[in-house]
Amino acid sequence: MKVGQHVAVTRSYSAADMAAFAELSGAKPGAHVPEPLIAALFSYLLGVKLPGSGTNYLKQDLAFRAPAPLDTALTARVEITRLRPEKHLVDLWASCTAPDGTVICEGRALVKAKDVGG
Repeated sequence: MKVGQHVAVTRSYSAADMAAFAELSGAKPGAHVPEPLIAALFSYLLGVKLPGSGTNYLKQDLAFRAPAPLDTALTARVEITRLRPEKHLVDLWASCTAPDGTVICEGRALVKAKDVGG
């Protein structure tokens, strides 16, 4: 791992996805993608891609700036901003954007990871 390293995933959500989410969560389906589904994209990236398997989420602070429209390719991205190998800590910047550049949300994540390096 190194500062500046990043990964991204792109996903769109349909009305059918919102209906399934509403059934599981008990929430009413809305016209926009719920914030927990967007935050889950970051969980996926951190747990599967960077840092990957064995990562423990310690802290997340996200600011939602705009509603996420349905049937729109949303790109979630995490980037390493700081490594603290002595404590096995990785600080990351997280952002989710729409194709037109609209920032849906952005914020920070702190994780504990194996093999932090330096």
